[in-house]
Amino acid sequence: MMKNAVVLLSGGLDSATVLAMARAQGFVCYALSVDYGQRHHAELAAAQRVAQMLGAHEQRVISIDLTGFGGSALTDNKIAVPQQPSEGIPLTYVPARNTIMLSLALAWAEVLQAQDIFIGVNAVDYSGYPDCRPAYIEAFEHMANLATKAAVEGHPLTIHAPLLHLSKAEIIRQGTALGVDYAQTVSCYQADESGRACGVCDSCRLRSAGFIAAGVADPTVYRAT
Repeated sequence: MMKNAVVLLSGGLDSATVLAMARAQGFVCYALSVDYGQRHHAELAAAQRVAQMLGAHEQRVISIDLTGFGGSALTDNKIAVPQQPSEGIPLTYVPARNTIMLSLALAWAEVLQAQDIFIGVNAVDYSGYPDCRPAYIEAFEHMANLATKAAVEGHPLTIHAPLLHLSKAEIIRQGTALGVDYAQTVSCYQADESGRACGVCDSCRLRSAGFIAAGVADPTVYRAT
């Protein structure tokens, strides 16, 4: 019997690859996207395209307005998206974002009687966010198995982070082999309404370098500067 899994799907390169991986492993995939007031709203349209393209059984968008707190260049229009690499954790870090998203995925997983959640965090070619580290994923899984009725009744949950130790180039190669059309994805932190990328933010730099290192043509559409 095929098992259900909840896949966090932002619409970016990494989450699209994770959805393809989960499908390839035989899971019935329920894609969960979160509208948290992000500046790069075009990624939600991309998430819908990717869910359809990769055969998600269902996709849902849950809204939770993190602009009420701000504190990030992605949720506060008064903070500019950095255009150059910086020291330390960058201004694009959104406080508690992965914790919130994983908690929402956990709730849906319980309803679906799913014991598997997939998330596209990466700790190799990434911006240094603290909630993308292996220790964080392990800690959340431990907490989830203390906090849920399903786990207490003998059905523990597993958090899958298959990209955790892969370079961006390795991610792109694996996704390409699984049939991911990266032209349908949006990774840019300040993409316009059409999904065209800025080409200068941290996410754009990591994405572009990944395609070059992978030897794969970059299908990203950049807006004129």
